[in-house]
Amino acid sequence: MTLENPFENSRKQLAKCAAILGLDESIHEMLRHPMRELRVTFPVRMDDGSIKVFEGFRIQYNDARGPTKGGIRFHPEENIDTVRALAAWMTWKCAVVDIPLGGGKGGIICNPKEMSDGELERLSRNYISSIAQIIGPRKDVPAPDVYTNSQIMAWMVDEFSKISSFNQPGIVTGKPLTMGGSLGRSDATARGGLYTIREAAKVLGIELKGAKVAIQGYGNAGSNAAKLAKEMFGCKIVAISDSRGGVMNMDGIDPEMASQHKAKTGSVTGMLNTTPVSTEAFLGLDVDVLIPAALENVITEKRAHTINAKIVAELANGPTTPEADDILFQRGVHIIPDFLCNAGGVTVSYFEMVQNFYMYYWSEARVHTRLDRKMTDAYKAVYAASQKYNIDMRTAAYVVAIERVVTAMKDRGWI
Repeated sequence: MTLENPFENSRKQLAKCAAILGLDESIHEMLRHPMRELRVTFPVRMDDGSIKVFEGFRIQYNDARGPTKGGIRFHPEENIDTVRALAAWMTWKCAVVDIPLGGGKGGIICNPKEMSDGELERLSRNYISSIAQIIGPRKDVPAPDVYTNSQIMAWMVDEFSKISSFNQPGIVTGKPLTMGGSLGRSDATARGGLYTIREAAKVLGIELKGAKVAIQGYGNAGSNAAKLAKEMFGCKIVAISDSRGGVMNMDGIDPEMASQHKAKTGSVTGMLNTTPVSTEAFLGLDVDVLIPAALENVITEKRAHTINAKIVAELANGPTTPEADDILFQRGVHIIPDFLCNAGGVTVSYFEMVQNFYMYYWSEARVHTRLDRKMTDAYKAVYAASQKYNIDMRTAAYVVAIERVVTAMKDRGWI
């Protein structure tokens, strides 16, 4: 089976929006390519004394709106086209929530599950040394992504600070609080998504108090979404799932008890007062809000016909296939697309950058208030575009983002 190239998929999405906006071919061509790419190889001494050479990337897709921003992934199947696609999507994500940043992404081809903490530290430090010439608080700011975390960011900050000969807390985001991290970052992705769900419910006339919610994927984003949906809006969580299976209780599931059960057993399956539910049945439940918060390509063309939710809020990246998108739009299902719905994380990362710049740190309440404002404004802009052009919400999000990037390019005199 031939796997789809994610970068080519990102270009197809761009082409669709270019046609809607009537972009000049030269502008479209500029947006099809990353502005800068750096491919590096570097040695790491392993615990057994041997030297292993690793390959890594850092891509800065477009910086018309400001310094580039995006995560660093450690993955054995990392490749440059995946990083290119992710850098492009970060460009649009930053633009759709109207933060003054461009899109970037990085990665190292490695298997972190097979490496010790010492090896991971040396890997992280050597990678930062290799890309130090093109990153910085006013150039390009990395962050955690797949198989990277706040500890890895701390090592990277320390290494870059040594190279610079002074402290550089703003070189990455997603740091520990002791090194300039931001309050409110841990649940920012879920919280931002909940703000967009609130706005969608207003548009559709749905009362969120008592609304039935199903959450597919009960990791960090999914579990936080369950807790916040109940805490903020009084929603009823009726179904949850993880990689081992799903459970349901139409009278309601307590999110905290579900988290405790998963911590003890490794899964939400077998939770007291719930019944098992298959993936197909889960996605077809009669609920007000369905939140895919785990894997890509979960809602397929076949499954799209069975979706009964009024709102599909994509906390995961790419949970809906293009074919399913068209079907759901025709059926009147309201999708909050991934790079709008899950943009709370990069928004609070931007807040972390701001706090690092002037070395004054906000309260959690202030972070929440400003996140609410950003996500609300972004949702309204995307919804307005969907109405103006009579297009689905995903395409509308691309239209809003690309229009903002193109405007910045014109203002700079690039085009």
